Amino acid sequence: MHGIVVRNTGSWYTVKTDEGGTMQCKVKGNFRLRGIRSTNPVVIGDHVTILPGTDGTALIDSVDERKNYIIRKSINLSKQSHILAANIDQCFLIVTIAHPTTSTTFIDRFLATAEAYSIPVTIVFNKTDIYSADDLELLDGMINLYETIGYSCLKLSVLTGEGMDKAVRKLDGKVTLLSGNSGVGKSTFINYILPELNLRTADLSDAYDTGRHTTTFSEMYELPTADSYIIDTPGIKGFGTIDMSREEVGHYFKEIFRFSADCRFNNCTHTHEPGCAVLAALERHDISQSRYNSYLSILGDENEDKYRQGY
Repeated sequence: MHGIVVRNTGSWYTVKTDEGGTMQCKVKGNFRLRGIRSTNPVVIGDHVTILPGTDGTALIDSVDERKNYIIRKSINLSKQSHILAANIDQCFLIVTIAHPTTSTTFIDRFLATAEAYSIPVTIVFNKTDIYSADDLELLDGMINLYETIGYSCLKLSVLTGEGMDKAVRKLDGKVTLLSGNSGVGKSTFINYILPELNLRTADLSDAYDTGRHTTTFSEMYELPTADSYIIDTPGIKGFGTIDMSREEVGHYFKEIFRFSADCRFNNCTHTHEPGCAVLAALERHDISQSRYNSYLSILGDENEDKYRQGY
């Protein structure tokens, strides 16, 4: 029997079968995927073969080859990875300027990882209804930065519905992963589109102005439009990159990659070398300091102690 993984609650997976039903499944003993050291070898969006048992449950026997996946370094096991989802068409990275503040380092790390796995990202700036004039000015500046680089951006308020029509249209006919820090409004976003789900949401922590986790497991939801799905994932604090060599990191920053074509040395790390076109562009402000700082942050990922901390 064949199907797609639509829910993961730890050791149990819900698989929607090709026949239209669902089955609760566990992973067959000692199951591992070749070439990936992951804390979760089976993920939301995987197409799997299952072996039904006699008690109404089944075992996941194999996973089809993935079109793509998006991955981050496991916070607790720094030498292993954690896959967020597989076989996705696009990501909506939901961010907030304040309440809570999404750091540009987090945004850039997510974007670089998505670039590495060829997954388009739309940056969704939420909570425009609660921002001050200074916040809105900063928001417009960030949108200008990321659109100039080449990323699609949306500015909206899920709470009031402002800008949501454009966001909903971009979901048509695609499998979309929602990601972002806790408290940025992912569950509220899903409730707007699928109000019958009535997903739990929570106020920000008054003490720290940070989000509380309300989604504790990953799940795929089918949308009314044909072949349209959204994948909800728990909020994440940091985004550790994995399997990026120092020479490759610049490839996943679009503007750094463009300017690097004019560097004197092919193996330029864009940190100190003479004739570096990237450093020259940084000096001219053709590359933003925040993006360059994020680039340097990933270059420093060889220090594994960094993953004990948030970004």
